[in-house]
Amino acid sequence: MKRKIFFLTVALITGVFLGWIIFSPKVKKEKSKDALTENLKSTVWTCAMHPQIRMEEAGKCPICGMDLIPLATNSSSPADTDAISLSSEGVQLANVITSVVSKQMAVKEVRLYGKVQADERLLQSQVAHVPGRIEKLNVNFTGETVVKGQILAQIYSPDLITSQQELLEAAKTRQSQPDIYEAALEKLRHLKLTDNQISNIESSGTIRNNFEVESNTSGIVTERRVNTGDYISQGTVLFEIADLSKVWILFDAYESDLRFINKGEKVSFTVQALPGNNYTGTVIFIDPVIDPVTRVAKVRVETDNQAGKLKPEMFVSGVVYSSPNEYRDKMIIPKSSLLWTGKRSVVYVKQPGTDQNIFRMREVETGPMLGNSYVIINGLSEGEEIVTSGTFSVDAAAQLEGKPSMMNTRQAGNLNFKNATFNVSGNCEMCKERIEKASLSVNGVKNAVWDMISKKIIVDFDSTKTDLLTIHKAIAKTGHDTPLVKADDAVYKSLPECCLYRK
Repeated sequence: MKRKIFFLTVALITGVFLGWIIFSPKVKKEKSKDALTENLKSTVWTCAMHPQIRMEEAGKCPICGMDLIPLATNSSSPADTDAISLSSEGVQLANVITSVVSKQMAVKEVRLYGKVQADERLLQSQVAHVPGRIEKLNVNFTGETVVKGQILAQIYSPDLITSQQELLEAAKTRQSQPDIYEAALEKLRHLKLTDNQISNIESSGTIRNNFEVESNTSGIVTERRVNTGDYISQGTVLFEIADLSKVWILFDAYESDLRFINKGEKVSFTVQALPGNNYTGTVIFIDPVIDPVTRVAKVRVETDNQAGKLKPEMFVSGVVYSSPNEYRDKMIIPKSSLLWTGKRSVVYVKQPGTDQNIFRMREVETGPMLGNSYVIINGLSEGEEIVTSGTFSVDAAAQLEGKPSMMNTRQAGNLNFKNATFNVSGNCEMCKERIEKASLSVNGVKNAVWDMISKKIIVDFDSTKTDLLTIHKAIAKTGHDTPLVKADDAVYKSLPECCLYRK
């Protein structure tokens, strides 16, 4: 009996010991640790501030130094690995709104700014047709209104007195010497005496000492060039007169807007000094030469001004509504639908045939901007549904999940592609084009965008084909300094003046 009890006790102790070993927390911890290690090895790590960063192991962000976090995965991800799926709550929080793409009439609104100017065809110079001395000015100041036939001034002219004497002498012998008489008449006509004035001289037999200058047009005196007592010669300009019954509106049109403005089109405009009044005019001329300084061409609009409210040098703002024929039957989408990066324009298209909120990025080719919308030349079809509000939020979600996005054109999960941001010296649009072109010329660089304000470039490249130093060298060869490579002085000095950034 005692022996049986002994064996039972030994068996019990052995069972407890084996159970402790098998179910020990340490063993569980070690197994859990092994599972966690295995899980971490398959995890992709990213940066909360720079979601373009993709690492196979945990560590620090190479851009900002923050701790990397594991990339969240969506268990309900769509079959299309490039698409991004959002929950209904996420759509509401991001205020994502979609609309169906359709063909519309492309109406371009071109805004123009300019000034009122006198019609050059209605400008007149009142000249003296006889030499002499100004005895009297009937119009004494600029801005005075005159009518055609009004006496502007009186001139004492010895030449005119001689011509009158010749007429009176020739009149006595006109029966026997008609040629001399006709020559005397013609001489006075060349001095711009009217037939009525000549007839009065001949009938009265009296020589007039002063010659009256009559206005040859109606309008406003814009300039007075003589004073009483001045001696003048034949052809001297006495007054400049402008007829303001019709005026020109000279608008400044940028070269990018000229293709939307055609001769004969109607222009609606308002005058800053006359609020509440709307005017219309017709484009009668477009300057064929661009001003090299202002980079604009003058667009001339003609309008009536019988009331005289429009005065030269008044500021005017106008608008032209143009429907370019080359953009008929094209897709029109809201401006808020588009995202731009460098030369790429992208939209997010909703996956058809499903109730889920699944979106996929698509590059499109854009036409001109029509106010708050854009013409789409290629990339979209009528009836497709695109994101029109909250586009940036959808793109941010795509970046966080490693999907193709505005700044990420690579396939998700391809860890060979790297992203880097660094400073590049430069100033203008020419610099931007040169820097981006140099970066993209490197084999393996997929995308490159340089920002003129921050002076930073973001490059997307395949690390199996190139490295950062090669990209730095390619940029420096074009004359732009980078943190790793300084451009050669000779190359830098050969840049256009607007591109010189060194002080």
